[in-house]
Amino acid sequence: MPEPTPPAFGKLGAKAPAAGVAEPVRSKRLEHAATRGLASLSSYGPLALKLYVTLWIVALAVSVFVMVKA
Repeated sequence: MPEPTPPAFGKLGAKAPAAGVAEPVRSKRLEHAATRGLASLSSYGPLALKLYVTLWIVALAVSVFVMVKA
């Protein structure tokens, strides 16, 4: 019969505390890109919205076309 392993710390078998949850590292370049994107979106908002809606409609039409052909 195998011998039981001793507890990790002390007689209660308490484990070591976790080192802490590491937060994801954000790159400064990404943060600057987000601020630049928001600035450009605020200045070109209506045009960006029209472009987004147009691209969405084109993507929807392409997906319907592919589904019909398949």
